[in-house]
Amino acid sequence: MLQTVIPQGYAPCLNLYDTQKAIGLLKRLFEDTLGGALHLRRVSAPLFVEASTGLNDDLNGVERPVSFDIPAAGRDAQVVHSLAKWKRMALYRYQFSVGEGLYTDMNAIRRDEELDNLHSVYVDQWDWEKVIAPRDRTADYLKDTVSTIVKAIAETQTTLRSVFPQLTALPPVDTQVSFVTTQELEDLWPDLSPKEREDAWVKEHPTTFLMGIGGALKSGKPHDGRAPDYDDWTLNGDILLWNPVLGHAFEVSSMGIRVDPAAMDRQLTIAGCDSRRELPFHKMLLEGKLPLTIGGGIGQSRLCMLLLGKAHIGEVQASVWDEQTIRACQDAGVILL
Repeated sequence: MLQTVIPQGYAPCLNLYDTQKAIGLLKRLFEDTLGGALHLRRVSAPLFVEASTGLNDDLNGVERPVSFDIPAAGRDAQVVHSLAKWKRMALYRYQFSVGEGLYTDMNAIRRDEELDNLHSVYVDQWDWEKVIAPRDRTADYLKDTVSTIVKAIAETQTTLRSVFPQLTALPPVDTQVSFVTTQELEDLWPDLSPKEREDAWVKEHPTTFLMGIGGALKSGKPHDGRAPDYDDWTLNGDILLWNPVLGHAFEVSSMGIRVDPAAMDRQLTIAGCDSRRELPFHKMLLEGKLPLTIGGGIGQSRLCMLLLGKAHIGEVQASVWDEQTIRACQDAGVILL
């Protein structure tokens, strides 16, 4: 979806005031449910990091961070894209043990994001990270964690529906997760684009974990970009849910088991990013000083959109929009916060 499209006949389940109340309740419920299910503690997160540390998330490797100088500190800083690497360093600094983890209320700016129903330059998500043992670096452990997150989403939805009966018009989240790889989707539909493959699969499997994002497929192209220095491309994926309002597959989380020294070494070379090896974070990881972890980000506005039945992300967050988006929403009677 490359532009704003409001479905014909769309009407929100909740009015503006109830929407604001529901957003607050949803966020409190899901934080508590997720933290309890995965044994995570809430920690404070940075809005920006020092540019020279290598801690900022490079996303697909082409996005430009918002950068600025701090004269009083004599440092250059970058507004975070996400906290994928910062969280792992925090687990090391705070001396978390195996089985323990953290989550943060993360806010970011992605200035180069395309604007449409799902994307905004303002990003809010629950960034979480957990220390694991070497034996946990398996697909089965990853799948179990995905199932736990999906159950937390479903539990949150159940409570919301009891408080706001209007939301019962939306279908419940299916807790039976379909696990499929990006290569399997390419084999099924080689002539479709990656997003078209996702739509085709998730329409029939409304809760899906799509595995193996970042590495090249048999076609020579990756399903989607993924930075080489946090997820292990063989042990990662996206949680995709079917969005009945938009009629599309809907990503609510990007996550995975993180790179160990061998995986980072391999992926930095494949991605042509060997220059990062001397950055403080990368050097520590390659030397085996950082804990093995699993982690991800769960979109706050994305989850609010899905569980509250909204057609546009601007209905659940305040941001800046282009004229085309503003006109499309005004014509459809959609209120942008």
